Amino acid sequence: MAVIFEIIKKEFYQIRQDKRMMIVSFFVPVMQVVLLGYTATTDITNSAMVVCDMDRTAESRAFVEKFTTSNYFIPKFAVNKPEEVTPYIDAAKANIAVVIPKGFARKLFSRETAQVQVILDGADANTANILLNYATQIVTSYSRQVVAKYASIGAGMSPILPEPRVWFNPDLKSSNFMVPGVVAMVLMIITMTLTSVGVVKEKEIGTLEQILVTPIKSYQFILGKLIPFVIIGFIDTIIVLAVAHYWFGVPLVGSLPLLFGLSALFLLTTLGLGLFISTIAKSQGQAMMIAQFFFFMPFLFLSGFTFPIANMPEWIQYLTYLIPLRYFLEIVRGIFLKGTDLTHLWTQAAALLAFGVVILGLSVMRFRKTME
Repeated sequence: MAVIFEIIKKEFYQIRQDKRMMIVSFFVPVMQVVLLGYTATTDITNSAMVVCDMDRTAESRAFVEKFTTSNYFIPKFAVNKPEEVTPYIDAAKANIAVVIPKGFARKLFSRETAQVQVILDGADANTANILLNYATQIVTSYSRQVVAKYASIGAGMSPILPEPRVWFNPDLKSSNFMVPGVVAMVLMIITMTLTSVGVVKEKEIGTLEQILVTPIKSYQFILGKLIPFVIIGFIDTIIVLAVAHYWFGVPLVGSLPLLFGLSALFLLTTLGLGLFISTIAKSQGQAMMIAQFFFFMPFLFLSGFTFPIANMPEWIQYLTYLIPLRYFLEIVRGIFLKGTDLTHLWTQAAALLAFGVVILGLSVMRFRKTME
């Protein structure tokens, strides 16, 4: 332990002496939170929808069909009771639910206001806003169509009044969706970059060769190099959480200890990838380029951080299951906005554990071979 502790002290000393490393470690995360917190996402199509039709009349079926033919919604699930909608929204299997009460058709013909309930998953504020606008337009269009149709035959019809309900993010703030995702991005970028650059720097200045001829064992060197970046990663996470809460006002509904615990699983993957990059890069610049083009960009585009996975081609959606960041984003946003606990996040946690053990294990084996 004494040897590992001395390596950790040396690593922190090098980081403190390197101004560029200090900027990357602590200034960049804050900048990412601020910038990404104000960014917007793209339009949404083909969103999964839950339908609860308790009226079961020709008018209610025609109303649902208006949604399904709009190319904005796909009726993936049908339930019989309003309370059965909850599991689909909680598990993020559907973004929107439409509840048509009994007496829907009767109220249309009796000139009463026919109300329908539209339930939205507000965790992604931008998506919820767009879907709410789509739903409102569809309801308004159907109402005018029905009124015009029956007015032509002399029958009086009443307009339909939607009652929107937005869960998890009632104010529909985009920052509430984007900022929690920055936690995942900061952990990935900081730990992967610092790990790869830190080890490669040892090669460039020649200290790695000096360490190899000392009695220091490979596992001691690896732990001594990785532990400081773990500490820095968690410090950055605390900074990001503080900015998210006090600057953007993002609520943390779920468990903070659970968030840190599952973050540790994600760190297994990022540290492993950083260690792997250090074994193939010959300079710090090369390590940065490899990390950016082969890991940061694919993870950013395929994880759901920037673009909704539901909008991607089907074959790419299957490819996203190979991206560890996808699972961690679901964890972070679930804990932040929905208060999701481990009983609903165990599949994502298991996936991160599997990725972490395999990637870190293989990277350590490769690194030890390069040291021998």
